[in-house]
Amino acid sequence: MDTTWIERGKEVFAIETEALAAVAERLGPSFNAAVGLLAACSGRVAVTGIGKSGLVGRKIAATLSSTGTPAFFLHPVEGAHGDLGSVRHNDVIIAISYSGKTDELNAILPALRRLGAKVIALTGGTGAPIAALADLVLDIHVPKEACAMNLVPTSSTTATLALGDALAVCLMEAKGFTPGDFKRYHPGGALGQRLSLRVADLMHTAPIPTARDNAPLGIALSALDKGGFGAVLLTDAANTLTGILTDGDVRRLLCRGLADLDKATAMVMTGNPRHATPDMSIAEVMDFMEQKSITVMPVLDGARKVLGLVHLHDILGKGQVRFSGP
Repeated sequence: MDTTWIERGKEVFAIETEALAAVAERLGPSFNAAVGLLAACSGRVAVTGIGKSGLVGRKIAATLSSTGTPAFFLHPVEGAHGDLGSVRHNDVIIAISYSGKTDELNAILPALRRLGAKVIALTGGTGAPIAALADLVLDIHVPKEACAMNLVPTSSTTATLALGDALAVCLMEAKGFTPGDFKRYHPGGALGQRLSLRVADLMHTAPIPTARDNAPLGIALSALDKGGFGAVLLTDAANTLTGILTDGDVRRLLCRGLADLDKATAMVMTGNPRHATPDMSIAEVMDFMEQKSITVMPVLDGARKVLGLVHLHDILGKGQVRFSGP
């Protein structure tokens, strides 16, 4: 039997084991500080990164959420186009970039800090631009990647994932996370059970942020701000849905100088938005929301009357999502 690939596979394991040991050896005061900052967070943890770092970030966010630390993934590009509206001053950001030079990520960090959020950078480039944009830096530099070219993210992504697990486990202990808590978050596979539900089982029904489509934009913005979902549903006099206005729409209006608060909202809303019905499966709705990169869908009856709305974070088990409030 040809053992060439077996030996090469073992080399990969050895290289990645060495990488994990190197990152573990460098854990120090900054790691302690990061655990303390995350444990004291009164908001949520937003994990952000792009490419392979983004994929690892999604897993870290999921692990944190399932172990008692509310978290979500924030895509840097979507963040730059309105999704920063989901971040509040009491949130903590975990920003992942091995090089520390990821333009799309570094571009949003100043804005996040201006909002009041604290930033923890996971990077191998501790002298790179991201370090100057963060409150804390955790060093994930590895001796080398596992590929022969030393280019493909392999050892570095493994080390990043392990560091995320280390943060999650330490936070579990810091918060006194118990087996009972774990059971509440994993009732036989919570996500699997959610995906078998219908929209009627998870949708929000009251209070729903709505406004008349012929009302001034200022009225719609007030409803959006108080609603806490990052969107306001626009209806006509018969309570029939005619449009939607999101945080991203508001950003675009401001950038284009079109945010006239006295203008009828119907002139700037997104008309005839995609919607769900109460009998649709959550799995179907989640697939569509993922494909279209949307987080909120109105729920309508057969006459297009507003019954409620469904949020992606509720589908994923993040709890009752509120993006704004006093």
